[in-house]
Amino acid sequence: MKKRAAALTLCLALCLALCLALAPVTAEAAGSVYITAAGNDILPLNDATMPFLSDGYLYVASSIFTGQVNKSLGVAYLPSNVSNPNLCILYAVNNRSLMFDLNGNFVRDSDGNVTSRGAIRRGGEIFVPASIVAEFFKLEYSMTPLSVSAANEASYGALVWFRQPNFGLSEKEFINAAFSQIAMRYEQYLREQAPEDSGAEENPGGIHLPEGDGKSVYLCLKAGDSTAAQLDVLDALNAQAAFFCSLEFLENQGDLLRRMTATGHAVGLLADAGNAGQTVEEQLETGNRLLSQATMGKTRLVKLQNGDERDRQAVQEAGFSCLEAELDWSDSGLPDSVQAENLLRQVSSRRGDVRIWLGGAAGAAGLRAFLTAAAQAEDRCLALTETP
Repeated sequence: MKKRAAALTLCLALCLALCLALAPVTAEAAGSVYITAAGNDILPLNDATMPFLSDGYLYVASSIFTGQVNKSLGVAYLPSNVSNPNLCILYAVNNRSLMFDLNGNFVRDSDGNVTSRGAIRRGGEIFVPASIVAEFFKLEYSMTPLSVSAANEASYGALVWFRQPNFGLSEKEFINAAFSQIAMRYEQYLREQAPEDSGAEENPGGIHLPEGDGKSVYLCLKAGDSTAAQLDVLDALNAQAAFFCSLEFLENQGDLLRRMTATGHAVGLLADAGNAGQTVEEQLETGNRLLSQATMGKTRLVKLQNGDERDRQAVQEAGFSCLEAELDWSDSGLPDSVQAENLLRQVSSRRGDVRIWLGGAAGAAGLRAFLTAAAQAEDRCLALTETP
């Protein structure tokens, strides 16, 4: 699928948030770029396997159902063999399968049902109807319009996203969270296309994330209503954080506390020097007692609120380590990819490792976007220790 030369000099402007609904998607639109995602992953972008529309149906390359996509969706691709090069099979671990016969232009499922909407061969790839695959294997899929702006015109495409039911994010939330991955795939695609067009820029435009220096980043959050969703994101992206817990949380959320410690996250105590009912020392003693009841462990990490230097000294004399964050992002919050990129730029501008206090203002989408961008910048998000 040859793209217009103008597409090679595009400055990527994926219209996320409110602009998504404004970009139309037309079948076989010239210059359209269709980006594929499966579960958490944005797949490599190239012309050979790019989805396309035909007669109002979306077709995706059967070969994408391998590797990580196979693991995340539970659907595998069986390549055609020499004895029957016109047969393409997709199957799941429960022995359910779809068999696409290119000679007869039909698909037969393992239940014996036959559908006339078959596969299409383009070049060396076999493309299958997305709706049939999703319905049979009980997956969800969507095609969300994306706008890509050029110097003098706008080109349109879409994100084609397959996922398991109850994935937990809406299309808009996922695109916001995956913003950096999408930009990276698109820029890589432009670079690969550039040699084919002598008039293309050697360094195409786009969103360029700050280069990382391999530093360690310590995310510190206030445990609360969003903790379960935050843990889901952290665990999915193999990142760690520190959760500072109030006495109420420690008393009522034993399951989440056990999950934190079992998956390598750090647990700290929230102490309020302005609490008239309990001294800071009493709060810390009670907090560790509750933590021990839930996890059989204790902590020396403390986030002191409403305290002065005298209070911090008292905490240290009691054998605890107060969180002193280089970046306080609790007011800005982390709701989406925009703030995630702003935070990453702040991190990249600093020398050495960085402790970040996010408070209770980190949404799942924004956290996912930051972790993804930090990984691309070669930064490591680790659990805070007493002396990082």
